[in-house]
Amino acid sequence: MTITKKADGKRLIISVNGRIDTITAPRLERETLADIGATDEFIIDFSELDYISSAGLRSLLNIQKAIGKERKLTVTGCRDEILEIFEITGFYYVFNIK
Repeated sequence: MTITKKADGKRLIISVNGRIDTITAPRLERETLADIGATDEFIIDFSELDYISSAGLRSLLNIQKAIGKERKLTVTGCRDEILEIFEITGFYYVFNIK
């Protein structure tokens, strides 16, 4: 998994390439929350994501919980396979997915 971060004012765009699984999920969480103090809006771009496991979904929940309701989290660019995982698990209704 590779993570690329781009700050745009108070917005942070995090692009994820590869797989989010038990091994890589904690890294996504750490990398995202490292910028929590300077960020009001988090955009996680999954356009290059091939796979997300339950550990990855759990990390997204942890990120959502840590940033709180005063900040915004959006997941974008999901391929059909990833969207299907979000729909089957009900996470499609938990996150702002565009």
